[in-house]
Amino acid sequence: MTAAPVTTAARVVGLLREAGQTVAAAESLTGGLVTAALTDVPGSSAVVAGGVVAYTPAAKIEVLGVPPGVVEGHGVVSRECAEAMADGVRALLGADWALSTTGVAGPGPSDGHPAGTVHIAVVGPRDTPGLPALPGESGRVHRALSLVGDRTAVRVSAVEAVLQLLEEALRGGLSAPGGTVGISSTDGTDAAEEG
Repeated sequence: MTAAPVTTAARVVGLLREAGQTVAAAESLTGGLVTAALTDVPGSSAVVAGGVVAYTPAAKIEVLGVPPGVVEGHGVVSRECAEAMADGVRALLGADWALSTTGVAGPGPSDGHPAGTVHIAVVGPRDTPGLPALPGESGRVHRALSLVGDRTAVRVSAVEAVLQLLEEALRGGLSAPGGTVGISSTDGTDAAEEG
């Protein structure tokens, strides 16, 4: 009998256990699938602080503390919203790491964004190698994705992408293929690098 392949979620849980760190998830289009993937891993209770599904703009603002100006100025399908969601759930649940998903699962476009437009973010300790951080801020990384497939495929792909991004951050090996890695400050300045 061969062993089942180790999933990205299992690798993430293992890395967090080794580091003695925790993670929280803020989810919109994935509707709890990221948290479910993590908590499906035996022993995940030692590292998963929890998850919040904030599907509406009001929930993002009221539960996660996303600034109304972010929602009004950039929309909920944006880098700024993804990063604010991750910041919010990290603070809310007191986790070392946080990740977020926001976007358009489909089948059609929403607010001018085609189906498959997804923004993911990971926020973690500022002293993490390879994780850009402004002075006094958490380290953060963002990816903008254009995913293909039906609604289910887009959501499943978003889950895998954000877990892979967290795994890269935990391993200190971030790269920027097909997305944006960067840092931003709360005053709106941007120091992103296109990759």
